[in-house]
Amino acid sequence: MEKQRNPWAALWAIVIGFFMILVDSTIVTVANPSIQKGLDADTNSVIWVTSAYLLAYAVPLLVTGRFGDRFGPKNLYLLGLSIFTLASLWCGLADELPGSGIAQLIVARAVQGFGASLMTPQTMAIITRTFPPNRRGTAMSLWGATAGVAMLVGPLVGGLLVDGPGWQWIFFVNVPIGVVAFVLAAALVPKLTRHPHTIDWLGVLLSAAGMFLLVFGLQEGNSYDWNGWVWAMIAAGVLLLALFVVWQWRNRREPLIPLRLFADRNFSIANVIITTVGFAITSMFIPIVYFLQVVQGLTPTESALLMIPTSVLVLGLSPFVGRLSDRVHPRLLVVPGVVLTAAAIVLYAVVVQPGLSPLWMLIPAAVLGLGNAFMWAPISSTATRNLPPQAAGAGAGVYNATRQVGSVLGSAAIAALMVARITADLPPLPPGVTIGQESGGGLVLPEALHEGFASAMRESLFLPAAVLLVGAVLAFFLARPRHLSPQDQAAPEPQERAAASAPLS
Repeated sequence: MEKQRNPWAALWAIVIGFFMILVDSTIVTVANPSIQKGLDADTNSVIWVTSAYLLAYAVPLLVTGRFGDRFGPKNLYLLGLSIFTLASLWCGLADELPGSGIAQLIVARAVQGFGASLMTPQTMAIITRTFPPNRRGTAMSLWGATAGVAMLVGPLVGGLLVDGPGWQWIFFVNVPIGVVAFVLAAALVPKLTRHPHTIDWLGVLLSAAGMFLLVFGLQEGNSYDWNGWVWAMIAAGVLLLALFVVWQWRNRREPLIPLRLFADRNFSIANVIITTVGFAITSMFIPIVYFLQVVQGLTPTESALLMIPTSVLVLGLSPFVGRLSDRVHPRLLVVPGVVLTAAAIVLYAVVVQPGLSPLWMLIPAAVLGLGNAFMWAPISSTATRNLPPQAAGAGAGVYNATRQVGSVLGSAAIAALMVARITADLPPLPPGVTIGQESGGGLVLPEALHEGFASAMRESLFLPAAVLLVGAVLAFFLARPRHLSPQDQAAPEPQERAAASAPLS
């Protein structure tokens, strides 16, 4: 048995890689206009730079979590980190290698997304298996705070790199970070006990095909005006996922997802809540960013600076919330967190006014920071807290998959709603004026249309707020975790117990 290590050191090591994944997603959004110009691509192709990453990230999540149980979460994490880092180098060289162009960048981004899908479930599984239940909330707070910091760092660093050395460096920057993260994880993350599993290959096929068809249909539906083949693809995806669930129920050997996990009420409810959170957080920023850049005329970096209160509050409050989540009933944290986040979205809708100073955006950004600080970590720790160690990978895979599907649903729904509201709210265009003209990568919108466009963005924001309120209602049904009852504490397995008992720092 290898020498046990401090679980907090292991946590910091894996958070670096997790942080890199999140930052990379937001960086690419800022760089899209520059990528389009640099690779002489059309808008739809540039959108695929993000869509390919999303698909390759979301589709394998159910499987990669299970593989972590079988082959060891550390091994899968290091493999995913290696793939992600090398694919980042490939992305940066997409305009230099033979056959260069937007197609090569799209393929490289898909490989990058697959690397991220290998890494993400392992981060939660390592936390679940190295920290005892009564300290897991504090550990999850660091994991949750990572998302808040990445929200700020990604766009800011992206803007600086794109305006400086060029868009290629949003990918090149991952290479040294990935090397450092690999060395730290290899040295500090313990080799946890593997749990032998047979691989449910039929389940893998059904889940992968179903997820791909569903996510692809939702992601591309707006681009193809939701025509018949898009709906057929979505229906086929839903059907395959339904067959997947039936097969998991009938499989008497070892299903890909043990449905007994959903017998735990907190796991089931937390998965639905995180779906609403993924839906809302992804969808809310799309109309806000469009308003700031199209109506208010801000640059991507200036828009990102208005999110500083969110990131500062998430980073500052997460350790406090993490300690609380180890001591109090989860609904006392999750309900206020989700409600505050919904309130922040409503406040954003209030200040989406062409005549107001963009500085008014700092108020809802602060409320959003409060809500996020009390939301991400408690939901994550509540979802996995009661799971046995041998199911940690499968549980983490399900949790991250539901969050990602929620994000895709939110992106597709808000895009469709925005188009509908723009059509309804904008007055007839003057002769010769069109919306969608690009000048230096930006959208040209006559000032006479600013009010109607802002109204459309404002109305669209009520959708994510409403979805979050559904999550808040569900949070009332969360149960008290077992670790809060002294007579029923779930202990980690022997090797993991030794790691968890190392001195905290």
